[in-house]
Amino acid sequence: MDQRPLTRLRRRELGLLLMNHNEPETQNVTTSTAVIKYGGNAMTSLALQQQFAANLLCLSEHGIQPIVVHGGGPQISAMLDRFGIESEFKGGLRVTTPDMIDIVRMVLHGQVNRELVGHINQLQPVAVGLSGEDAGLLTAVKRYADIDGQPVDIGRVGDAGSVNPSILRDLLTSGRIPVVSTLAPDAGGAVHNLNADTAAAAIAAAIKADKFIVLTDVTGLYSNWPETDSLIPNLDTEALKGMLAHLSAGMVPKAEGCLRAVEAGVGTAHIIDGRDSSALLRAALAEGTPVGTTVTPAPGGNS
Repeated sequence: MDQRPLTRLRRRELGLLLMNHNEPETQNVTTSTAVIKYGGNAMTSLALQQQFAANLLCLSEHGIQPIVVHGGGPQISAMLDRFGIESEFKGGLRVTTPDMIDIVRMVLHGQVNRELVGHINQLQPVAVGLSGEDAGLLTAVKRYADIDGQPVDIGRVGDAGSVNPSILRDLLTSGRIPVVSTLAPDAGGAVHNLNADTAAAAIAAAIKADKFIVLTDVTGLYSNWPETDSLIPNLDTEALKGMLAHLSAGMVPKAEGCLRAVEAGVGTAHIIDGRDSSALLRAALAEGTPVGTTVTPAPGGNS
């Protein structure tokens, strides 16, 4: 990876990437905020990690303040395997015991978070890693698995409860890029692993972001998966609600996150393919350019 700082030459190179994808001229740059849920193969491929870091800096140079939120399911599974601990899932959710939460914290904040912060700071030292535990950013509400209609305790697994975005605002004001791992304490101080999709949406809603962008391993939402020509380029929140029951288990929290964000006032939400190195730039910068699936407010909503 080119580790030069973002000199004028480096900025020109990044600008060419946008021009190659029909990004309109940015003449009057205004500041907006995008919350980006980082996941999928973009987290596990070194080349994609490095490209993602460069793209974040490109967004900043074009007037978009990015906030990155990440989980790390595959990395957690790999570390548990190294410790000889078998991963158990109930209702599609990982059972997380009090002993396991220490490993989860180590992976999410000590590995995944530090790697991404490092990639960004190799290019320009502006990234700051934090978790939901820091400065009261997030609190956790215990989540139960649904097994045949019955709630089942799965340990230290939660959803985002309250969000205090003041630390994020402070970082953005100082020109930093926050990188957030989704760990948070409950009311009693017990740390939980939060679903990263819904936690990112909660942050987007609280910060009143202009965009909420979810990176995944498919191009977007499909009306008849896996038929690639059934990609849905645009839909509103009412149409998305009607799709939830028909989505795969892995896509449901991503769609629910988009729904929550847009209904809370976020301008648009996007589900994009993180394996496409230019998809993030096009979703964030090239208004009207087809990329992934864009979720907009239903008529009369988001007012």
